[in-house]
Amino acid sequence: MKYLMVLCMLCAAVVVNGQSVLGKWKTIDDETGKPKSIVEITERDGKLYGTIVELFREPNEVQDPYCDKCEDDRKDKRILGMEIIRDMEKDDDEYDDGTICDPKTGKIYDCKFWIDEDNPNVLNVRGYVAFFFRTQTWERVK
Repeated sequence: MKYLMVLCMLCAAVVVNGQSVLGKWKTIDDETGKPKSIVEITERDGKLYGTIVELFREPNEVQDPYCDKCEDDRKDKRILGMEIIRDMEKDDDEYDDGTICDPKTGKIYDCKFWIDEDNPNVLNVRGYVAFFFRTQTWERVK
C-alpha cells in the first residue's frame, strides 16, 4: 500500500508539472505557418537533443536535401536524420544553454524551449542571438 501511495504521488507530480518534452514534435514555420518537419527530442547524458526524423517537402523542392550552408560537422550532411538541437539543459520549467541549427540557412542559434502553459501539446522553441530572437510553435505528434 505504501508503494502504491508513492506511485500515485509521482504520477500526480508529473501531471501538475506538465508533460515531458521528450518525443516527436511537428515543426511549424513561423513565417508561412506550414509544417516543415518532425523532430524527435531525446535525452542523452542528462541533456536533450533533437533530430529531424521526417521532412515535409513541396513537390518542387529537393526531396532529400543536404545542408550545404552549414559550417560545422553538419556541412554537406543530409537534413533528414540531422541533429539540429544540441546540449539543452533543464532550467526550472524550460530548457536552455543549448543550440539549434537552421539547416535552410546553416546558421546556429542559442536556443531555449518550453511547454506552453495553456497547452501541453505545444512546444515554444526560441532561437536567438543576443537580444534578437524568433520563436516557433511546435505541435506534439500523438
